[in-house]
Amino acid sequence: MNREFAAAFLNTTPESQELFRNHMHAAVEVLIRDFAAADQPYSGAAPQELAAAFRSRPVCPEQGTGMEELLAFVGEAVVKHAAVVNHPACVAHLHCPPLQASLLAETLLATLNQSMDSWDQSMSATMLEEEVIGWLCELFGYEKSGSDGVFTSGGTQSNFMGVLLARDHYAYSQWNWNVQQQGLPPQADRLRVLCSEAAHFTVKQSAALLGLGQQAVVTVPVDTLGRMRCDLLESTIERLRQEGNLPFALVATAGTTDFGSIDPLPELAALAREHGMWFHVDAAYGGALALSGKHAHLLEGISLADSITVDFHKLFYQPISCGAFLLRDSVNYRYLRLNADYLNPQEDDQNGVPNLVGKSIQTTRRFDALKLYMSLQHLGRERFAAMIDYTLELALSAAEQIRSHDTLELLAEPTLNAVVFRYVPATESETAWADELNHRIRDRLLESGTAVIARTKANGKACLKFTLLNPLTTKQDTAAILQHVVQIGAELEQHYGSEQHAREGVYS
Repeated sequence: MNREFAAAFLNTTPESQELFRNHMHAAVEVLIRDFAAADQPYSGAAPQELAAAFRSRPVCPEQGTGMEELLAFVGEAVVKHAAVVNHPACVAHLHCPPLQASLLAETLLATLNQSMDSWDQSMSATMLEEEVIGWLCELFGYEKSGSDGVFTSGGTQSNFMGVLLARDHYAYSQWNWNVQQQGLPPQADRLRVLCSEAAHFTVKQSAALLGLGQQAVVTVPVDTLGRMRCDLLESTIERLRQEGNLPFALVATAGTTDFGSIDPLPELAALAREHGMWFHVDAAYGGALALSGKHAHLLEGISLADSITVDFHKLFYQPISCGAFLLRDSVNYRYLRLNADYLNPQEDDQNGVPNLVGKSIQTTRRFDALKLYMSLQHLGRERFAAMIDYTLELALSAAEQIRSHDTLELLAEPTLNAVVFRYVPATESETAWADELNHRIRDRLLESGTAVIARTKANGKACLKFTLLNPLTTKQDTAAILQHVVQIGAELEQHYGSEQHAREGVYS
């Protein structure tokens, strides 16, 4: 072993192992002191203030920095100013606190540094991922023998794969056209993807990246619960066909980003089958309901999908990034598969060697399956389900709290654990001011470090949003945040009224 560099790596020498042990211990102390023990969900530091700390030292110094000094700097400049995702008042996005089991797994998989593209880079890791994928396929109602899947970086990648396979399957089945080898078919400008107007933006992004253009995505209006309207879907399909277009894929959403709405999956599956369309379900947000005995029925019909997106860095409480793409018929991976002599030669396929690169658009890929596996093993289904159920109940409670305030408006009854609302000023007729007021409330909460909540738009109006993924958040926490919203709103209204009065005095 080259002793010159041995101390920089974890290896067989006692010195490197002792260093690693000490470094890990020091890093844990920084995380506990500067992150886990934080009494606010954010420090309140402005972007310019954060940037200044990094500009004060070179990114790559000529001589290295001691680990003790480096960890101290990172603790002060990075850890202290991160979003504290485990804080009960960090409720803005689909951004969860990670389970302790998953944090331990993250350390293990990072240290092992397995590459999930070929078996000879990830021996036991490959077999574990295959086992977890088989369990996931069964969880969502697929036949284990014919289905398959792969871990992905999250919903964006999974949705991309769904639209990609849908396009290539349609071209092959309709025109015997191999997109992988021949490129886009002559009819590509007529291909159309349908989804609801509340679907994730990655559906359009996928169409753009696949050479179809965003114009290939046709959105269908939703009902009052935020679900795709089947009647309008059917008429839209008929209209597209009359115009000479080719609807080839239907993307349903099981958990929209803003309202958590779940499209009517059985009805959409039937329409997709009737019209010969690939049926993809984006369950990045709502997929975790499959673990819940109380709420799994909301995903009825998901087993009819040709492909499914599910994220684990949301309601499965895994560190970013961690998701999966599931495929009802594994034969359809043929549209992706390529062989390279230096990675996954054809002889491996013939000999049954499981090289997972043929199922992914990634080559080098992390061993993220270990995180989910260790979490499932440690908690078990019942405890996982209890956490998920609790957050849905918490959302209903927050909705009730919002209704109890005269100056707050609830935009919709929660389906999952997203709660959209707005502060309604007395000067509600001045729409621009009302929107500005809601933005300022959110900014004031963030700048003070009191709470991290989200902003969005509903019915053309600026709104605020709780995304209550965190099982550590209580009814008392949501009530306290809402009280701050009401208080800040009243203060800003009073200030605005004073400004208005002053302006009117000047011009009278």
